[in-house]
Amino acid sequence: MAMVAQAVPVDVLPGDLPGEVVPPVVDWAALVPLIVLALGALLLLTFASLLRGRVGLRFFTAWTALVGLGAFVTAIPLWARVQGWADGFAWWDPADTPAGPFSTLGGALGVDGFSVLLTMLIALAVVVCSLVVAGQAARDGETRAETHVLLLLSAVGGVVMVGANDLLVLFLGLETLSLAVYVLAAMNLRRVQSQEAGLKYFVLGAFSSAFFLYGIAMVYGGTGSTSLADITSFLSTNLVVGNSSLLVLVGIALMVAGLGFKVAAVPFHSWSPDVYDGAPTSSVAFMASVVKVAAFAGMVRVLLLGFDTFAADWRPILQVLAVLSLVGGALMAVVQTNIKRLLAYSSISHAGFILLGVEAAGTQGTRAVVVYLVAYTFLVIGSFAVVSIVGRSGDGAHAVDAYRGLGRVSPALAATFTFLLLAQAGVPFTSGFYAKFYAVIAAVDAQSAWLAVVAMLSAVVAAYLYLRVVVLMWFTAPGEHTPAPGLRIPATTGWALAACTAITLFIGLLPGPLTSLADEAPAVIVEPADPLAGSGGGDLPADLSDLLGGAGVPTGAGNGAP
Repeated sequence: MAMVAQAVPVDVLPGDLPGEVVPPVVDWAALVPLIVLALGALLLLTFASLLRGRVGLRFFTAWTALVGLGAFVTAIPLWARVQGWADGFAWWDPADTPAGPFSTLGGALGVDGFSVLLTMLIALAVVVCSLVVAGQAARDGETRAETHVLLLLSAVGGVVMVGANDLLVLFLGLETLSLAVYVLAAMNLRRVQSQEAGLKYFVLGAFSSAFFLYGIAMVYGGTGSTSLADITSFLSTNLVVGNSSLLVLVGIALMVAGLGFKVAAVPFHSWSPDVYDGAPTSSVAFMASVVKVAAFAGMVRVLLLGFDTFAADWRPILQVLAVLSLVGGALMAVVQTNIKRLLAYSSISHAGFILLGVEAAGTQGTRAVVVYLVAYTFLVIGSFAVVSIVGRSGDGAHAVDAYRGLGRVSPALAATFTFLLLAQAGVPFTSGFYAKFYAVIAAVDAQSAWLAVVAMLSAVVAAYLYLRVVVLMWFTAPGEHTPAPGLRIPATTGWALAACTAITLFIGLLPGPLTSLADEAPAVIVEPADPLAGSGGGDLPADLSDLLGGAGVPTGAGNGAP
């Protein structure tokens, strides 16, 4: 049967034919850190399965650390592109690709200073946490690769969250992050408390995810889109009233509730002390750092970028959450007799300080959030690294009394923990001081001086609980729960402690580099690239080009070109 070719005008561009789907523009270079983490996790799981018995904990730890470093290094060219380095870096050449923030995957994922800097932070946190995991696993005789795989997979979700420009993409990142962390919380099969922690985290986390997803549905009903760029454009050009306004407000409230659970802000904090207490300490170090970084990054992108026009409505909500978290976290921490629960309530208080930056919005607020997240990440990983050492085999000796006389048993470990606790209290010449300082400054700059006063008063209360542990370590005699002399510090955990202490001290003495990075890392929304423009975007599809005998439309040609 003879084929009859249908005449097609030569001025047809991709997307002009009925029913044709134009693929989104994908900048693969922007996805390299994400691909490194995801591929690293899959390869590690494959190696562990195929080479069972021939590779062990050292290989798993080294692989995870190298993958984390690889993600960090591959994010540097993105930073160079966003900042517009004149000489370029690695595979980014300013002569080939324009500098500045951009988006990929059809605008679903944004690449700006904020997302790239926090991607590098997450990558470094994975490296340090893998060392803490290795130390605890070696002590307890565990050689499984699953924990390291879950660290990498959870980090993938975190990287997606820090760059999400679409609410559904943010939700996918949130679930990828959360599902891996739920399993991490239940990884200690020898402790019933660990299984209970994983189950409790999973059940309550499912509710928080449902709240967040319902919030997305409400926002979609009110604005007609889940893209933050489209939402911003719609809200800035339309007066939203009536049912649409109600849908948007309810959606914002539900999404804040969902993210509030992830950052353990009061009153969404009830899971935190129980999960921190029951989960393996090395897993808690990851949960308290990377999960908070990703959740607060998501909160910044949703509220400050997508719903800036509704700031007068969501700022009072964050003010209430900040006050409850600051006061409630500090007061509840004072009465704790378990060090992990004490640090859990302490993390709630820290979440209140970070909420000051989110509530302040603007440049000052974003800088405060970035500085606090960087400082807190290494503070909390280092603190839980010490707790994992003192917890000893079985990871069950976590009474505060176990730290009585620790300065006599292990002076180096006690000195390190003292420094980290003082940094959490905000003592000068530590990273914690500048973190709190910029959070308070942001609140004052946003005309919320009363909130800054509450934060400073809560910091005084929190200082008491840190000093209480310091006094126990140095000014009391060892008790029955104190570790015996000669407490062994695993090598990998010692490296992690050295890194966390060095970074905390460096930021405390020289905060300029960090604040400069934070100033260069604003969160912005970039409109998605036109799929008909750019590299190959204006070429005809292959089948249409063949039909025309190889004829095509030059890139950037208009519809009227002959």
